[in-house]
Amino acid sequence: MFQITPEAARQIEDQSKASNAEEMVLRIAAKTNQDGSFEYGMGFDEVKEHDFKMNLHGIVIVIDPQSHELLEDATLDFVELEPGQFNFIFMNPLDPNYSPVKKSQK
Repeated sequence: MFQITPEAARQIEDQSKASNAEEMVLRIAAKTNQDGSFEYGMGFDEVKEHDFKMNLHGIVIVIDPQSHELLEDATLDFVELEPGQFNFIFMNPLDPNYSPVKKSQK
């Protein structure tokens, strides 16, 4: 099942307020490129008839049926990639280019 982290939920909530999209849902999408890599997208939208709809950490997420298969085990996170540079990332074991983050051992 698709998941979002609490950090991603906070950022989505902040962005929905900043863009006056509080009455809208967050649409998550994925597609497979010709080379087999995955491409992701997200934005505020309205619910459509065949969407999968879920409430995660207070955020209503919708995913179309085609994207749902590609995002089944994915997690959306919001992380600092470089000092001061924060981005959403998709951690998706179905994506051929995904490699899990390895935690350093002390």
